[in-house]
Amino acid sequence: MLSLALRGMRTRWVTFVGSFLALALGVGIVATTGMALAATFDAPRHGPERFAAAPVVVRGEDRLRVRTPIGFRTRELTSPRSVSPELAGALAALGRTVEDRTFPVSVGAARLDGDGGGTVGHPWPVAAATPYRLAAGRAPAAAGEVVVTAGDGSDVRTGDRITVATAAGAAVRTVVGTVRPAGFETAVFFTAAEAARISPRIDAVVVHADPAAVRALVAREARMAVLTGDDRRRADPDPDRDAEALVSVNALLGTAAGITVFVSVFVVASTFSFAVAQRRREFGLLRTAGATPGQVRRTVYAEAAVIGVAASAAGCRLGVLGAPRLASWMVGEGVAPRWFAIGDQNWPLHAAFWTGLAVALAGAVAASRRAGKVGPAEALRESAVDSGAMPPVRVLLGTAVLLTGAVLLGTALVQDPGSLLKRKTYVTQPMLLIVGFALFAPALVRPVTRLLAWLPAQLPGATGVLARENASTALRRTAAVAAPVIVTVALAASLMGTTATLEEARATEARTQVTSDFVVTAGGGGGALPQRFVERARRIPGAVVSVSRSTSVTVLEEGTALVGSEARAVDPSDMAAVSALPVVAGSLAGLDDESLVVNEEWMTTTVGERVGVWLADGRKATLRVAAVLSTGTGDNGVYVTPRNAGGAPVDRIDVKVRDGQSRSAVAARLEAAGRATATDVVTRAGWLARNERRTGENTRIGLLMILLIALVYTGIALANTQVMATSDRVRDLAVLRLAGATKAQVLRLVGAEALVVVAVGAVLGGAVAALNLFGVRAALARLDVDSAVVVPWETIGSVVAVSALLAVVFAVLPASLALRVRPVELAGARE
Repeated sequence: MLSLALRGMRTRWVTFVGSFLALALGVGIVATTGMALAATFDAPRHGPERFAAAPVVVRGEDRLRVRTPIGFRTRELTSPRSVSPELAGALAALGRTVEDRTFPVSVGAARLDGDGGGTVGHPWPVAAATPYRLAAGRAPAAAGEVVVTAGDGSDVRTGDRITVATAAGAAVRTVVGTVRPAGFETAVFFTAAEAARISPRIDAVVVHADPAAVRALVAREARMAVLTGDDRRRADPDPDRDAEALVSVNALLGTAAGITVFVSVFVVASTFSFAVAQRRREFGLLRTAGATPGQVRRTVYAEAAVIGVAASAAGCRLGVLGAPRLASWMVGEGVAPRWFAIGDQNWPLHAAFWTGLAVALAGAVAASRRAGKVGPAEALRESAVDSGAMPPVRVLLGTAVLLTGAVLLGTALVQDPGSLLKRKTYVTQPMLLIVGFALFAPALVRPVTRLLAWLPAQLPGATGVLARENASTALRRTAAVAAPVIVTVALAASLMGTTATLEEARATEARTQVTSDFVVTAGGGGGALPQRFVERARRIPGAVVSVSRSTSVTVLEEGTALVGSEARAVDPSDMAAVSALPVVAGSLAGLDDESLVVNEEWMTTTVGERVGVWLADGRKATLRVAAVLSTGTGDNGVYVTPRNAGGAPVDRIDVKVRDGQSRSAVAARLEAAGRATATDVVTRAGWLARNERRTGENTRIGLLMILLIALVYTGIALANTQVMATSDRVRDLAVLRLAGATKAQVLRLVGAEALVVVAVGAVLGGAVAALNLFGVRAALARLDVDSAVVVPWETIGSVVAVSALLAVVFAVLPASLALRVRPVELAGARE
């Protein structure tokens, strides 16, 4: 069987080139992403960074640790307790101490050099316990002097005067010194007295004393931690940033690898199926010569195995070459951390090789069964017309796949509609529908083709009629060409349409819920609004001012899992004037220091019921449920009062002009307060436009990778299938020439057929996307979000245009080459 398969492959090499390229590319992508995935499993272990030179660090406990029946569970606290002045004084009695304060800073147009999510301020004395050392200038000695991190990318030099804004206000300060960036933050250093004035809160204390004595003293304080050795890393800015970055990279690469395997199986199976349909007479001759159905099937499997081994080996080589380049690209794009690099693991190459071989054999399963059913009489047939009839097994399998998709969708809509809005779901959901539609393709292609080609068939000339009849008669050829278009259009429309729909839904929620006239925020990264601005805003006549803070609340679900929720601390009397939250039970007026507002995803959604929670600083509290909000798109979080904010600073102010008051007068006072404190004041419309949630960078790159993979496979599959189909239709084209058609007319017919088939694939792929987007819309409706579905017409149009161009080029080009031979010679040719 192997020798027979090799001779057949040598004779029909054109038939297998596309399968080889598609499989080699798929194995290459799997090997590349696999090697990159292997590098994400373990983040490098770093020692302490910020307090590397500190012997002992005392700070508030930053982790909540709760005993459960299955062991201790921990969760990071968003607002660890500060060090009290009394404790700081007691620590000073043990030895030399330095108080550390960390607070958000803005430097206006100045460009500093560093890393991290934002610029922060510190007292200069604490620099001795950190990696920072003066590179130029001197230490700050007066309130108006600062030292900044400045490297090659900075435009700030010693002697420059820059505007520095803090929670205490904005002021022009002189840069008297610079330090080299340390790689974990962008810092501005003040004198100790100035830092204490700006931020009275003591975040940590560096202690030069015996650790045992420090622990004995601190043990009398609740929720305080003594850090020594490697534990000092817990005091670093975002100590888990490496692991968190790798989680994102892992999800991105895993999705790309999964889509690659799916599309590979789909394309290879479609190619093998069409190849078997083309070789019915060949298999009939084998049967006539005495070959059994089992031998014919083994021949097809042998061909698949040969292609699988060769393509997998080539793909692994591509993976070895591509993985380092992928890692370098991800680092350059900011998707992966700077230290990310490919390791020396070999198991991804083994996994990719055997995956490629398995994909090739899996793609040949249906084709081999069909080849084994070819009877000896097929060798005598001069023509073959596809009946469009589907075998019962295919009908059952297609029905089962579609029903499974429908059941999963219905179950999710009833039990957890929010799950349909998660990336993991809306990336995988279309696959079941794609497989289901592909299995029913023989039954769907003919009616869709006749419908789409009805109008062209009414035009003068025979081109439209012939294109319709050829496409609707050669069902297997049409299905094979349409298959990659179905995949690409379905994925493009589903993924881009779902993300665009969710963005619009979130924007709709924000427009509905935010009713204030002006919004002032401190930005991300734990920023705080200047206290002077808050005080001036509160005194503006004719306005309702709602001050709020970002915080968090943690609960123990089912007695075993600590689950944290983002929360906002608000004054309930002011909040009602600046927002319209979607309350489904209870009343926001019932929110007080002994209660909280939750959403429908919480384990407790009964108004009046009491629930035990941990606040952002680790304090435990038992609060009553005052109201319940609808879940929405997931942004409707928890609300508490400022007393339960865990010391979080004010980071947002909503201002509503009272009825009958002058909007311009309120705006003028707000803007004046903003100018005095370097605080940005925007209108509601401006805030909505600025904060409209867009797809995250990693998600965007992941979607583009998926679409690129699908487009590349579409190109390979279209090229291979069209070349195969044209080589099999040489005699048909010659007959048209002998009947009087010119070469140009024949080529126009071939191009028109290609366009019709691409249109069929686009319609079926669009149907898959429509069903998927219907599920998203139904989920939004179940979550009480009234938002329209956004159809990515531009993306769909681009994908269809590229597919049409590829289909026409690879149909017309081989036909043009074939027609260079005299029609009489082609018509008399035999396979």
